Amino acid sequence: MSAADGRPADAGEPEDRPPQPSGLMDLLGVAAVLLDAEGRIVLWSPQAEDLYGYTADEALGQYAAPLLVHEEHWDLVMKKFADVMETGQSWGGSFPVRHKDGTARLVELRNMRLLDDRGDFYALGLATDSPTLREVERDVALSTRLIAQSPIGVAILDTDLRYVAVNPALERMHGIPAKDHLGRHYREIMTSAKFAVPEAAMQQVLDTGTPLVDHSTIVGRTPADPGHKHAWSISLYRLEDPHGRVLGVADLVVDVTDRYQAAVEAAEARRRLALIADGSARIGTTLEVGQTARELAEVTVPELADVVTVDVLDSVLDEHRPASGDGPAVFRALAVRAAYPTEAAQAADPPGEIAAYDTDRLATQCVRTGRPILISHADDSDLARIARDDHAASLLARAGVHSYMLAPLTARGHILGCLGLSRARNPLPFDEDDLALAGELASRAAVCIENARSHQSVRNAAETLQRSLLPDHPPHLPGLQIASRYRPALATYEIGGDWYDVLPLGDDKTALVVGDVMGSGIDAAATMGRLRTATSAFADLDLDPAQVLQHLDKITSGLEHYIATCVYAVYDPRRAVCHIATAGHLPPALVRRGKRPELLDLPTGTPLGVGGVPFETTTFGLGPGDQLVLYTDGLVETRHHPIDERLETLRQLLDAPDRSLEETCDRLLRELRRPDDPDDVALLIARTQPFTSGS
Repeated sequence: MSAADGRPADAGEPEDRPPQPSGLMDLLGVAAVLLDAEGRIVLWSPQAEDLYGYTADEALGQYAAPLLVHEEHWDLVMKKFADVMETGQSWGGSFPVRHKDGTARLVELRNMRLLDDRGDFYALGLATDSPTLREVERDVALSTRLIAQSPIGVAILDTDLRYVAVNPALERMHGIPAKDHLGRHYREIMTSAKFAVPEAAMQQVLDTGTPLVDHSTIVGRTPADPGHKHAWSISLYRLEDPHGRVLGVADLVVDVTDRYQAAVEAAEARRRLALIADGSARIGTTLEVGQTARELAEVTVPELADVVTVDVLDSVLDEHRPASGDGPAVFRALAVRAAYPTEAAQAADPPGEIAAYDTDRLATQCVRTGRPILISHADDSDLARIARDDHAASLLARAGVHSYMLAPLTARGHILGCLGLSRARNPLPFDEDDLALAGELASRAAVCIENARSHQSVRNAAETLQRSLLPDHPPHLPGLQIASRYRPALATYEIGGDWYDVLPLGDDKTALVVGDVMGSGIDAAATMGRLRTATSAFADLDLDPAQVLQHLDKITSGLEHYIATCVYAVYDPRRAVCHIATAGHLPPALVRRGKRPELLDLPTGTPLGVGGVPFETTTFGLGPGDQLVLYTDGLVETRHHPIDERLETLRQLLDAPDRSLEETCDRLLRELRRPDDPDDVALLIARTQPFTSGS
């Protein structure tokens, strides 16, 4: 390839090395033979010796025809020789010559007349092996046609990475005529910064000789098709002559747009499936409406949107609030999540806030029609219909929101609310596939929200029933201070049947009761209420604790196979003694001043409802400041720790006798109870205090 000044690229001072012949000439081995006007050989090249087999000594001075031509061709050869010498017109073609070994060799001949400075004529014969020439011609023709007709773009660049040749396919790909490539550097044509990578790869191939196949895929636009993105796969090969001299680099460019697009679509499909799978695993982990909405927002940001809002119709969450009818839709915001700090999040309603959206707003239209809404390219008028008011619309505009969609939250044929998704920093607009994905996630979340809402409604009813059955502490209890707690289960579908009771008795006595109906739900709570009522009735009879439990056992046996545990204690402040009996219940804890807390070693008894087994009453004294701690198994039992270990932890937590009873209750619940514990808890602590008759 010529440089800018027209000299060969490797021109310079003469080098002290033998010249390297051209690769093609060297391959053909062209033989030169010079004849005088009489037909005698006067010059004989080394290639002629290779082609004909005669040395120069054997050939020089000999008549060419008898030496090199079989006798049957002498007349033809002499006539052709005479014509060339007489007319000066060259002659060429394939001709069989005689080799020194006597065989015939087919060679390609070119004969021409030469004139020297004295006016004498000579005949120059150039010849090469005809089969070799035909092979080279076929290779060249094949290469030329393949390169010219190939859909693969081919460019030849010299060692300075300047274009030497460009085939029609690459000309079409670039949208630049081939002649405008020639002599120009690669980066003069491929100006985008992304082409710095293949440029560096070309230099690497020139330096190392190691080809790079499908080295990189470049995605972009060209002047030939500026409206669409294309993808090209680039392969690079170093070009050398037969002697290893580096000539340049071949750049093969394959348009792989279809393959690239298919790969992108497949990757996008995998991403969508992964997002749906992620949503299935992460949405609805609890039966809590707000948590479910937050999980939906967390799944969709930033994988699908920059900003996400989850809003539910207030009438769905508040059964006492009527539906909005044809007027503005009233929403309660449940979740807002953004991929980064943005004013678009500030434009959304804060979680927990109730807001009304006019009938022309997209959110209202979405919940009224039950149809998703897609705005691929949002303008100011669209933002005004997305936002609740003008201020929120201006925040969306400043945040750069350019694409938006809404998916209704629909479960079992009922529209609960809508999922709103916005893009601002993400430059890609939402499309129909995105809308379908959002709809799938919204549908899954809606079912979870509906389940949580239904559960919460039933739970609230049961919890209301249970709390209505739990007592208030009497305003005055002789010789006692009382503190109590009830905590419903937080990780179960229904509440349990734990209860406690504090019953004033005659002669200044007080009955302390804690029980647990096995099972859960409204039935368990109702059974608990019946047992509590019965306990109160038997307590008024001033019976021994064991007798009270005996009567409760008979009642429980007839309550549809329900079983309950119970501890029943009576404190007599006049005598400073406590009478206690248990029915399959965990041992109460006793905290005496100056001593370590202990678990009372009592006859355990059988649970209520088993029947036929007598209960025993134990009596012990209580001094001023002593504490009796009654509790249900939900306080100490877990799936991960032995019960003895948990009871020891309870004793350690109680080893602070100067703490108030309220503080002690809170500490026990805080240290022993986990947010997801599957059982409810009843806790009752009584502390003795000085008693005087009539106090």
